[in-house]
Amino acid sequence: MLGRMTRRLLPYLALLLLAPALVACGGDDDDTTVTVYAAASLKKTFEQLASDFEADHDGVTVELVFGGSSDLVSQIQNGAEADVFASADTANMDKLTADDLQGQDPQDFATNTLQIAVPPDNPADVSSLQDLADPALDLVLCAPDVPCGAAAQGVAEAAGLTLDPDSEEQSVTDVLGKITSGQGDAGLVYVTDVLAAGDDVMGVEFPESADVVNTYPITTVEDSDESDLAQEFVELVLSDSGQKVLTDAGFGAP
Repeated sequence: MLGRMTRRLLPYLALLLLAPALVACGGDDDDTTVTVYAAASLKKTFEQLASDFEADHDGVTVELVFGGSSDLVSQIQNGAEADVFASADTANMDKLTADDLQGQDPQDFATNTLQIAVPPDNPADVSSLQDLADPALDLVLCAPDVPCGAAAQGVAEAAGLTLDPDSEEQSVTDVLGKITSGQGDAGLVYVTDVLAAGDDVMGVEFPESADVVNTYPITTVEDSDESDLAQEFVELVLSDSGQKVLTDAGFGAP
């Protein structure tokens, strides 16, 4: 009787003995993740760069977290596990370095300027920055602490205008979303966002945009678990191939 029970249990005992080996040999538990916190306006370009990086690094996944630069730096200051931070302005990068959270000296990698985004049919007939001061206009801007919001305030001040938005958003993509969904007559976004939106919006250029140019810095984050790979990602962004991806999307040189 005992012999029969033993024989019945043998297959299960064998599986138990093999299980550690199967776990060790199977699956991709050795995969490595590099987490990149990047300004929302970098979404299209960084998705391309992340794909290129993964293609050159077997077993490495780039996890992209997009948002307003002020929100992202706040998350890092509060302990978020980021390996790389790319900001849409120097002011929010300065917040990171003020807390000594940078893994290296930040390096500028791109510039950007604002453009007025309106629905394709431009129902409010917006043709200039001055038109945005019309109280009858449903205007959408980034919040002042977000780089695109600070830039909007800068161009308005340079033009001697007071802009009173109907809605303030936490990222440039949220502003664009309000315009593409018909919830706003006009918004101030980056040139690159208008280009990326294609036929979903129409861009209106205005000369005052040259008065405020946003500079984008990037750095690794202090105490990153993947500091070497993080540095390699930064180097890709700064490389000729990385710069081409950015310029093709409408970004200016740093």
